[in-house]
Amino acid sequence: MIDEDLYEPVADPGADGGGEDLDAFFAEEATRRPGHCFTLYGREYRLPDSVPLLFTLQSERLRDSSDPADIRRMLAPLVGADALDTWAAAGMTDRQFGITLLYASANTAAAGSMTLPRAAELYDEQQARRSAEGEAPRPAPNRAARRATTNTKKKKAERGRSGTR
Repeated sequence: MIDEDLYEPVADPGADGGGEDLDAFFAEEATRRPGHCFTLYGREYRLPDSVPLLFTLQSERLRDSSDPADIRRMLAPLVGADALDTWAAAGMTDRQFGITLLYASANTAAAGSMTLPRAAELYDEQQARRSAEGEAPRPAPNRAARRATTNTKKKKAERGRSGTR
């Protein structure tokens, strides 16, 4: 059985001499562990000093999504909410995006742990594995919506040709 009193908020952390101030601890710790930096399209990005929980949760939840809004939400904790639009406007390709995402996530987990050539190699290996397994390339962000509309129109047309009214 859980003792409910153990989980009540404390009005003044540390007032009784036994509480710990996690906010102060993490703030101090963050100053000792600067995040990894990289430059892309003339802008410098500083990655967090460790993988944000929100990034982990969003990347799992949005794994198969190609909706730009979902991708923005996933990237925001690492590189900011405007990064996707900035990169797209600069002409980033799917391959460049994949390499950047691998590089950024690895170097957030452990600063300096992955080089760009290694990220490119891993990206190419993943793509080759998907091709070998017969997995189709992920559709462009609005392709699924177009298909759904097209399939609905086709079904309606087929019903109309059946001869029944």
